[in-house]
Amino acid sequence: MRAPRDAGPGRLLAALTWVLLVLGLWSWARELTGGEWADETLGGSRPAAEGGAAAREPLAPLPGRPPPREVAIPSLGLRAEVVERGLDAEGGVSPPSFATPERVGWYADGPTPGQEGAAILVGHVDTEREPAVFHRLREVEPGSEVRVGRRDGSVAVFTVAGVEEVPRDHFDAERVYGPRRAGAAELRLITCGGRYDAGEGGYAANVVVSAYLTGSAR
Repeated sequence: MRAPRDAGPGRLLAALTWVLLVLGLWSWARELTGGEWADETLGGSRPAAEGGAAAREPLAPLPGRPPPREVAIPSLGLRAEVVERGLDAEGGVSPPSFATPERVGWYADGPTPGQEGAAILVGHVDTEREPAVFHRLREVEPGSEVRVGRRDGSVAVFTVAGVEEVPRDHFDAERVYGPRRAGAAELRLITCGGRYDAGEGGYAANVVVSAYLTGSAR
């Protein structure tokens, strides 16, 4: 059980203010960030193990653009409904309501999971009363599998490349939201993290999980 949080939506939305701009400039960004997958962490906090599952070569993007309907991270025992979200009045991605903290939000104006580019999924870490859908996201390990069920019956299977806690005062929107490898289908899962301080406006950081498409199923 978490202590009450009195400014939940603002913490996540403030960190996501630049997402529309970044996704709109993804072609430019990918030319600048076309490095190897082994370097995908934002600061190297938990990089992919060399030669392990996380080092598998990404697959070509899947055809079509079916919206996601659910996401599962088996290593965390997580399975959640995915709902479409847009931008709020401040230009940030609007996460699911605190009335439905078990849901994950997908930025519907960006790539769908499995499509070329960086698909973005966001969720709360907690509410005023209890942990929320991504309360254990920081625990996921490189090499772990993330499965995204899509509405056409296909499943996009991703492998986690890296996990990073990004301080709010050093937040690099291009690095967090922009694609990093030309032609690849990427996935970012984002929630709040770091120290919580109500006097400073909430959480001090964001947890960012980066993954690449490595398989598919039906």
